[in-house]
Amino acid sequence: MRCSRRGMSVIDVREVVKSYGAFTALHGVDLKVHAGEFLAVVGRSGSGKSTLINMITGIDRPTSGEVHVAGAAVHTMSENELAGWRGRNIGVVFQFFQLLPTLTVAENVMLPMDFCGTYPGSRKPRALDLLERVGIADQAGKLPAELSGGQQQRAAIARALANEPPLLVADEPTGNLDSATATAVLELFAGIAADGTTVVMVTHGREAAPYITATVELADGRVV
Repeated sequence: MRCSRRGMSVIDVREVVKSYGAFTALHGVDLKVHAGEFLAVVGRSGSGKSTLINMITGIDRPTSGEVHVAGAAVHTMSENELAGWRGRNIGVVFQFFQLLPTLTVAENVMLPMDFCGTYPGSRKPRALDLLERVGIADQAGKLPAELSGGQQQRAAIARALANEPPLLVADEPTGNLDSATATAVLELFAGIAADGTTVVMVTHGREAAPYITATVELADGRVV
């Protein structure tokens, strides 16, 4: 399900508790995020940021509470259902890029299309369009090692957008970039959100403040 109309709730987290044995990582967290928002999830290490993201992406399940994302009740889905749903509805951008080193940049962008059955003849043109959108179409035929860190992150963003997901999740995406490159990546995320895709970014710093539309801060597993 594509949730692209502004005002629609793409993420609806309701009273989520997550415990690992005697340790409670999230305490009754509520969160609602709408289409086209650029949300920063901030907090110190151990505050619960990663746990919350794992709830939203279906990587982990809540001990109690509900998680609704892109029209699906994520907390009720089986592992097989989650795998297919995640491929169609969530694009993920990592701090360390995670591009496959033996594939060209274009082939890396095309990879998620395999999982969603994109028509083979349309995969490369779509990959090139996405690389054009992130400003590195001229790097399409190169291997990741030939790109700068900023170019690799742009390629990773293009890959995350391959299946037109309603939600883009970025985990410390600027952590390994210099300040100028980080600013360019944040501007790119802001543009993606302006086009209607919801962007949720985990960050330690405050450099995203000029670009985000909303912030949720966690401390000791609670929204503050």
